[in-house]
Amino acid sequence: MISKENLLEVMLENREEVMRHKVIPRYITIDDFDRQVLVGVRRAGKSYILYGQIQKLIASGKTWDEILYLNFEDERLTGMDISDLNSILEVHARISDKRPMLFLDEIQNIEGWEKFARRVADNKYHVVITGSNAKMLSTDVAATLGGRYLTKEVFPLSFKEYLAITGIDSEDKFLTATTERRALLMRQFEEYFQFGGFPECATLPVKRDYLTSLYQKIFLGDIAARHRIDNIFALRVLFKKLAESVMHPLSFSRATNIVASTGVKIGKPTVINYLEYSRNAYLLLSIPNIADNLTERVSNPKYYFIDNGIISLLALDIRSSLLENLIALALIRRYGTKDAVYHYNHGIEVDFYIPESETAIQVSYTISTSNETFERETKALVKIGERLPVQRRIIITYDEESIIEKDNHSIEVMPAWKFLLT
Repeated sequence: MISKENLLEVMLENREEVMRHKVIPRYITIDDFDRQVLVGVRRAGKSYILYGQIQKLIASGKTWDEILYLNFEDERLTGMDISDLNSILEVHARISDKRPMLFLDEIQNIEGWEKFARRVADNKYHVVITGSNAKMLSTDVAATLGGRYLTKEVFPLSFKEYLAITGIDSEDKFLTATTERRALLMRQFEEYFQFGGFPECATLPVKRDYLTSLYQKIFLGDIAARHRIDNIFALRVLFKKLAESVMHPLSFSRATNIVASTGVKIGKPTVINYLEYSRNAYLLLSIPNIADNLTERVSNPKYYFIDNGIISLLALDIRSSLLENLIALALIRRYGTKDAVYHYNHGIEVDFYIPESETAIQVSYTISTSNETFERETKALVKIGERLPVQRRIIITYDEESIIEKDNHSIEVMPAWKFLLT
């Protein structure tokens, strides 16, 4: 239990916390539905999206009399339980006679939060909830909340957002007009490429320490501790091997064999569980093979990490992997995680296929230094058109650009930074 006086103190101080932050616009908006749940990996910026929405409401003429924000990670709320949640509304009623819009940050820390969330939804409150642990991040959120909420996934910063947070306008038509401006852009891209887009990390001069601490919280807290995993070493080996295998499909059997080859005793059911826990915590994302049947799509996908910075911690000499991981994240952010982004692997290999836009994409760090690479990538992009509808063919490189004509098809060669800004 928590006293109403303490709750009021936290509520009022949380108002000051919201307003003191400068918030950049994100790719995700929360204007379009009265009840939403924002889910995603820890520190992806969900709280800042709430801050931005509240600041927007205040700027439009709303007042704090109509807004209630509470961060349940505040240590002063330790010990709060389900019986205290209704006190939130009672305390707000002490200082305002208006029905509040509710912004409830990290509410999953309160056992039984789902009942309160369903009740305020049934009472037609405007509610936005965020969550960061495996329970909130699971695919069961919609069922838990009885279909009353719209669920939106929040990812680390896109490259456009990363530029904005570092003070660069990605819409500037003169962004690459001079050697100096292009050099600045490429320096920012290289940092984003290596260290990813976690918002708090973007402006830090030394990024690796932050990423190491964050990874440990996800690894040990959101996955190992939550699921009571005893074999921490096996889990650590699995993630390291996944980071080294980003560009390749990985079946459950192959993943088990790779880990077992290091001398770790582990069974396939355990590996399957570890992978599912990691996907639920948004550490890993999977992209299925569109050429597979439904069962194989689940059991033999490509795995990508939620942020390039995590891969940089786990593996060495992986620039090609970082490039493909970066493009995978951009496509998932753009098209979604549900049956929207695929790879193709059946006789030929194409890194990404987007049914919605009928686009086939290869990712290659460079195609100018190897005729073998050039032929493999271009041939696959031509051949896939014999099996799936293709309107656009792209090869994404680190920094090469051209148009290739092959067998009466045009193939765009595009640097990654430009693709990320389109």
